[in-house]
Amino acid sequence: MGDSRKKKRKRRGLGLLSFDTNLIVAVLFLTVFGLIMIYSASYYKASMSESFHYDSAYFLKNQLKWSLVGLASMLVVANIDYHNWRFFALLGFAGSIVLVLLLKTDLGVTAYGATRWLEIPGLGRFQVAEPIKVAIIIFSAALISGKVVQIQKPGYIEPIKAIVQVLLPVLVVFVMIWKLSNNMSTAVIVLGITCVMIFMVYPRYWPIFLLLLVGGVGIAIYLYVLQQAPEASEGFRSDRILAWLDPYAYESDKAYQALQALYAIGSGGLFGKGLGNSIQKLKIPEPYNDMIFSIICEELGVFGAGLVILMFIYLLYRIYSITQQAEDLFGRLLSMGVFGHLALQVILNLAVVTSLIPTTGVTLPFFSAGGTATVFLFLEFGMVLNVEKYSRGKREHQAERAERMERIVAPWG
Repeated sequence: MGDSRKKKRKRRGLGLLSFDTNLIVAVLFLTVFGLIMIYSASYYKASMSESFHYDSAYFLKNQLKWSLVGLASMLVVANIDYHNWRFFALLGFAGSIVLVLLLKTDLGVTAYGATRWLEIPGLGRFQVAEPIKVAIIIFSAALISGKVVQIQKPGYIEPIKAIVQVLLPVLVVFVMIWKLSNNMSTAVIVLGITCVMIFMVYPRYWPIFLLLLVGGVGIAIYLYVLQQAPEASEGFRSDRILAWLDPYAYESDKAYQALQALYAIGSGGLFGKGLGNSIQKLKIPEPYNDMIFSIICEELGVFGAGLVILMFIYLLYRIYSITQQAEDLFGRLLSMGVFGHLALQVILNLAVVTSLIPTTGVTLPFFSAGGTATVFLFLEFGMVLNVEKYSRGKREHQAERAERMERIVAPWG
């Protein structure tokens, strides 16, 4: 029995072995799979472009670099007690507002109708949405856990009033991202993360489902009105919706990318054309970004696409399991925030690629090229790993203590 305790203590101090290995294996699998697909989707365009130095491995090298930085950051964060993040909640929220405001300065970079990047002289370009998502997860976890009361059901949030108090500051960030950066997809994800966390601790589900129903009816009415009077629409977002409603009327411009993605998905069949053999990646403007799932479908078929989806489901399952086993509410909420972020991002990206919703700029985690998104995603997994490590360590400590007490009491029994 003593040897068993020593092994447990030794395991808790052995680097990667001290964390949830199932979660780490899933993350590493998706990372390697993503690198392979980024190279497959980008090598032709990179080799033909002066901007990428005619280097077929340009995107692979860049993504590999940021993946390694992300993995190192994940291990560092995984060894920081997650309770410490509570002290940075308000600072992170204020920093989010500052980052959005900076987009309206000369540092902001606009592309495809949205201002999503900051160009820092000497440091390069980064996407402000990614640190904002992490900051909102920490801020919402701290705020919600502070609103929980031990009245009717321990660990549940007070109705309506507390929910409004939690949502109001996040709605401020939501509106700022939507209006100042013209980036509605990121705004929806930021708000969605907080809503998922509230859903976890709210004891009654019917008001949430009622809100979803009202929102769904409102969207349906808006789509009907827009379809009946398309000439009254203004802005690129309305144009994207019109292109989604009738793609063949806009097949040469606004619906071009969405249609090419559907052609790629449809031509993949059961096992695909083979790795590197995609034809549609020559036609899709940036096949290594938002639409990379369509290249996976074309090259690896239903089998490859299904494997990717299953791995995401397994990863979400592992995060949810850690959420359920966390020792305190703040840890559960942190893990649930990461769960909500990953789930929303994957669902929205797959919905866009398959044309279930209008085209919007949502990347596929692990697969879409992008340094900022990669690093901050790994940081989130680092927090989840620490929640699991801390909670498991505490349970093992309590078990060891109970075992010692049992040995002390047993002779007197």
